[in-house]
Amino acid sequence: MAKNIKSRAEDYAQWYLDVIKAAQLADYSPVRGCMVIRPEGYAMWEAIQRDLDRRFKETGHVNAYFPLLIPQSFLTKEAQHIEGFAMECAVVTHSKLEKGKDGKLAPGGELEEPLIIRPTSETVIGHMYAQWIQSYRDLPVLINQWCNVMRWELRTRLFLRTAEFLWQEGHTAHETGEDAQSETMKMLEVYRSFAEDVLAIPVVKGRKTESEKFAGADTTYTIEGLMQDGKALQCGTSHNLGQNFAKAFDIKFLGRDQKIAHCHTTSWGVSTRMIGALIMAHSDDDGLVLPPRVAQNLVAIVPIYKTDEEKAKVAAFIDRTVKALVGEDEFAAASERNSRDEIRSYFFDKITHQRVVVDWRDARPGDKQFHWEQRGVPFRFEVGPRDVEQGALMVKRRLDRAKEVVKVDAISGEWLRGKLAEVQKLMFEKNLKYRHDNTHEAHSYDELKKLIAEKGGFVRCYFKQDKAAEAKIKEETKATVRCIPLDTDLKRGKCIYSGADDAQQVLFAVAY
Repeated sequence: MAKNIKSRAEDYAQWYLDVIKAAQLADYSPVRGCMVIRPEGYAMWEAIQRDLDRRFKETGHVNAYFPLLIPQSFLTKEAQHIEGFAMECAVVTHSKLEKGKDGKLAPGGELEEPLIIRPTSETVIGHMYAQWIQSYRDLPVLINQWCNVMRWELRTRLFLRTAEFLWQEGHTAHETGEDAQSETMKMLEVYRSFAEDVLAIPVVKGRKTESEKFAGADTTYTIEGLMQDGKALQCGTSHNLGQNFAKAFDIKFLGRDQKIAHCHTTSWGVSTRMIGALIMAHSDDDGLVLPPRVAQNLVAIVPIYKTDEEKAKVAAFIDRTVKALVGEDEFAAASERNSRDEIRSYFFDKITHQRVVVDWRDARPGDKQFHWEQRGVPFRFEVGPRDVEQGALMVKRRLDRAKEVVKVDAISGEWLRGKLAEVQKLMFEKNLKYRHDNTHEAHSYDELKKLIAEKGGFVRCYFKQDKAAEAKIKEETKATVRCIPLDTDLKRGKCIYSGADDAQQVLFAVAY
């Protein structure tokens, strides 16, 4: 266990913050509840953004941008929406600062109508769609936006829940309810695939209960992950908004039958919370552990030497290794690019900007090894004079600290891709086993309470939707219905709380 990181067993919440600090991912800002995302953390967000953006475009979506400020009256048009977000809204009431009689700055220029800093963009986008859509020929509209939003959270935690955060929000308009439902489920599957294939986090696809769904939606679907402390994390949501927002914002079109009808709309999004999920799902007591597909640095090479003569031999050996990994052209270009850098970087993949780095800093080898371990780099190569003599190097895997001596002649870009794919697969399988081992079944309310209190994790049981019952269970156990799993949507049984026979199978868990 690293000295600067609390163990998970000792204090999980502090461990999480310590890992972020040790890996230099983010800091709290001077504004309460907001964060500064440092370069290491933002590189993770760029990897998430890059992969998801490709998936969105492959499914026919395009990017656009809408204003940060929303007229207050827009939110009041959709009654459920304002009820859901009113307590979290940041409100702009003045347009400037003025000097008072005491010489101090104070708000001036009171606005005729207050403006809301977007908590989400359904309202302003709905307003624009009403102007853009006239006929069924204009449909579907498939737009995504990458932006920031703000919600005043009472309890904040870096990446997981902050007042301001980054996300993407997709907003689509359709001719029929069937088209909107198809879009909702398509994007839920995009999120599922991304979470499992890229982040190596197994998730459960499901439908939210009425009390847990998005304000203003007909139906909300979710992907739910299980973190190492046995708590659930909502990793992404996809909403079928029906005609609710279309009616509130008059989004109408002339149909094929020459009649005017309201559009059916959807919205869906994931946020920087995904970085929090990555940290909590994979990292250990020594720091960050990253799936290769989101790691900025794939390999960190640590030279070990004492004399200038040893350094020269080690450097030549490392150059040979790097050339084998990235190719002659990239090696030459990178050598010119960062010849004076203490940490030299070489693009292993120019599309994803993932790199191989060589740590030539004037520091002890142990300190360098510690540095890269805390940052979750998937592989670390160590090269000393003895390795040069043997024509091999020590390869250490961050995931489980597995070690192997590899001949330099065996190293290539394809060899590394194979190693990275193996780690990606192992990380997913490890988390899948953890979820399986920590998913339980309850056949009574007492059993549910006992499992939540003593074991945590996901608890499957039959439960009939009831807002009052859900509130009471949350009060007594802190657990909520995370979702009605899609794979059990048609199953019925006896409700553990009310005894009703037509209850659906649900997943309960304590959640972030």
